[in-house]
Formats: sequence, C-alpha cells, structure tokens
Amino acid sequence: MTRASLEKQPQAVAAMFDDVAAKYDLTNDLMSLGQTRLWRRAVAQALDVAPGERVLDLGAGTATSSLPLAAAGATVVPCDFSLGMLREGKKRHPELPLTAGDATRLPFADGVFDAATISFALRNVHDTDAALREMLRVVRPGGRLVICEFSHPTFGPFRTVYTEYLMRALPPVAKSVSSNPDAYVYLAESIRAWPDQKELAGRMQYAGWSAVAWRNLTGGIVALHRAKKAAPAGG
Repeated sequence: MTRASLEKQPQAVAAMFDDVAAKYDLTNDLMSLGQTRLWRRAVAQALDVAPGERVLDLGAGTATSSLPLAAAGATVVPCDFSLGMLREGKKRHPELPLTAGDATRLPFADGVFDAATISFALRNVHDTDAALREMLRVVRPGGRLVICEFSHPTFGPFRTVYTEYLMRALPPVAKSVSSNPDAYVYLAESIRAWPDQKELAGRMQYAGWSAVAWRNLTGGIVALHRAKKAAPAGG
C-alpha cells in the first residue's frame, strides 16, 4: 500500500503497526544506528517532568518511550492506536497503564495531564491538526508539549544523501530484520513527505499552543518541538 492510500485508511495503518510490533523497537535501533535511544533521552530532558506529574505519551507503541519518563517519577499513560503494539508493550511493561486511543479523539477528560509528548508517531496520524488540538485539550493550562519527529536535515548535501538512504537503503535493511518490510517503505515515504521544522511549528501555533520552539537533533534528521498551553487571562 502507498502512503496516500494508507492515510485514507487509519485502520490499515493500525494493522500495519500490529504486524511489526514484535520487532519494531529492534528494527528502529538498527536502522537509526542506535540514535533512537539518544533521541528518547532528549525528549525526557526537554519535557523535564517532576515526580508525581501526569504525562500522556501518545503514539507510545510498546511503551519504550515511556520508560525514561516513568524513571523520572512521572505517572505516565502510554496511549496508542495499534492494539498489537499495546499487547507487545503490556508483555514487556505490565506495570504501565497502556491505553488504546485515537489521537484525534482521545479517551481522556479535559486538562487531566501536566504534559504530553509524542515521538515518531504524529506523522502517522491521519489528521495532524486534530491530534494537536486534542493534546492541547487534555493538558492543563500551563502544561507542556514535546514532539519528537523526523524532519528535514538543514545541510543541503546531507539532506540529499539522507533522502537517498530513506528511499533506497532503508527498505532492504528493513527486509532483513522486519516481519513486514513493506511497512518501512510507507514509513520512509511518510518521513520524506512530512513538513519541515518551521511548518510544524506554525501548525502547532494554529492549533492553539503557545511559546512554540524547536531544536534540531542529528543535523535535523529529527526535530524536537516544544510548546506550552497558555493559562487563562487573569489566571
């Protein structure tokens, strides 16, 4: 299936992730040359959670991304659309409250989280703007958001090499380690088509987030966007 056809079928995207759940984390570590672990640590540092804070980890998959936040003392709720990912995550981390949920219609009340984060999953949501609004809704006034997502390398020649790697080298590598290499063709296409750093920041602002900023990781292969939910006037 192509990226365009999958975008119109959210259930097909969920099924795709169900298929790769067992080896998803291993495949990501191999294809990123271990960088995913560094990126997860950067998310935890940017979110700067305090013990006892409630944090939504959206698109959490097997909940690997939730572990640094839980280690910092936060009460983390890993949430994902893929039941296969959640089942795999529950086997590995039974202590975490993994929750099934659609990013565009989250199953949480208004303002119940101190912070929200989503890593390498926002580009797979069929309605990015709705997901940004939903995260805003479930975070309390003054709460934070950190988005970690693949982006556009800032150095032109490196950007060209990186794009070639995505479309030519990534699928064969995935074929050797993944149970569903076709899924990684979709993921490569989704990375290439994703908005750049400035455009994503603008979409966050349009959704209602304030104090939006970003910094590049690994030369812009990944961008870390941060924002806050404004407190009510006079609050």
